[in-house]
Amino acid sequence: MLAVQDVRLDPSTRQVWRGDREIRLSRKEFQLLHALMTRAGDIVTRVELMADVWQTSFYTNSKTIDVHLGWLRRKLDDDPRHPTLITTHRGRGLRFETAARTVVS
Repeated sequence: MLAVQDVRLDPSTRQVWRGDREIRLSRKEFQLLHALMTRAGDIVTRVELMADVWQTSFYTNSKTIDVHLGWLRRKLDDDPRHPTLITTHRGRGLRFETAARTVVS
């Protein structure tokens, strides 16, 4: 069982929870979340995600990762404008944050 912030992921049953709420994910959404949570706190490049989740050794300019990331954030209730779970680091990759960041207005 992986647990980071209030998200739990069970690789053996392919189940995910945010708090007490179970979240249904597609196979690719689950694989993307798993790839990020297993390296929580580290930036994971798009090339690494393409290899881990889509089993391809090249990264195209397609929006595959962005589309699946959008669906995943929506299901996890992670505001894309102020994400607290999965953050984007331009030119570097994505990171599953180990602690929620506070947004000051």
